[in-house]
Amino acid sequence: MRQEAVDAVISGLKHAGVEVVCYLPDSLLKELYPALDADPDIRTIQVTNEGEGAAICGGVFLSGKRAALIMENSGLRASVEHLARLGLGAGIPVIMIMSHRGDLGENNWWAIPHGITMEPILDALRTPYRIVKQTDEITQAIQDSYSWSYNAYHHSAVVLSGGIVR
Repeated sequence: MRQEAVDAVISGLKHAGVEVVCYLPDSLLKELYPALDADPDIRTIQVTNEGEGAAICGGVFLSGKRAALIMENSGLRASVEHLARLGLGAGIPVIMIMSHRGDLGENNWWAIPHGITMEPILDALRTPYRIVKQTDEITQAIQDSYSWSYNAYHHSAVVLSGGIVR
């Protein structure tokens, strides 16, 4: 991830009023994590799995603050139960920012299923998403995601793809 993309993600989070970020490290976003950890305005929480991160983000929402779950798109499969209960059952939004593993151009055989299952899982959870491939679209996509989710009381996702993560 280039520095411009890292800066755009952090800018989007700050413009959206995010105070807490939960993340499970992913090599495509590896430059983002130290920048988040170093930012004095954002508290970071490293989680052991994405479901745990979704639950923490839901708790942050209930406290009146804003959180983000940053993960690889494979994390959707690990967090479906938590996301379904929070979003579909209780109206507690979790905003996800994820890398797009398995997109066209993927060179890791093990990542192909992540791309194949991502959109059907988001659709099954009734979760709108935006696939972003241009750095100059990141900040607005994150702001739009928070605006929609906090009006709809439901999840949304920003998927960082293409040259942003490769």
